[in-house]
Parts: sequence; structure tokens; C-alpha cells
Amino acid sequence: MQLDPTEMTAVIHRLRRAQGQIGGVLKLLESGADCADVVTQLAAASKALDRAGFAIIASGLEQCITRGDEEAGVDRAKLQKLFLSLA
Repeated sequence: MQLDPTEMTAVIHRLRRAQGQIGGVLKLLESGADCADVVTQLAAASKALDRAGFAIIASGLEQCITRGDEEAGVDRAKLQKLFLSLA
């Protein structure tokens, strides 16, 4: 499965944002920050990762629909399993 370059850019930005948020969580933990602040940052990082995963899978689904299953070479069961792993 190949991502559209525009889609790839958006996914990379989301993943970099999540990377920064995880770094922020580590700093919060190391500094003894309030639990609510840590959980808020963890939730933000989790959401960014989920959105990146959904964007990747949505691109694969779009390819299946526009090209047909045989031409896209994507196993529908495998794609469903990947999608459900994010749920």
C-alpha cells in the first residue's frame, strides 16, 4: 500500500506531534508534574497516533475501492485486522 504524498505528509506531521507529546510526558514525569497534566498529554499523544493509523488505513481502503481488490493487491481480511487493531 502506497500513501499519496499529500497524505504521507499529514501522517508524518501527526507522528512528529505525537513524538513531541510523548517527550513532553517524559519531562512531566521526570519533573514530578501533576497527574492530570500527565494524563492529558498521554491522551493527546494517543489520539495523534490513532489518527495517523486511521489515515494510513483509510488510504488503503480508498485504494481498494478505486482500483478494485485484485488490482490493489490488498488482502481485505488483513486490512480489517489492521483497522480493528486501532479500535
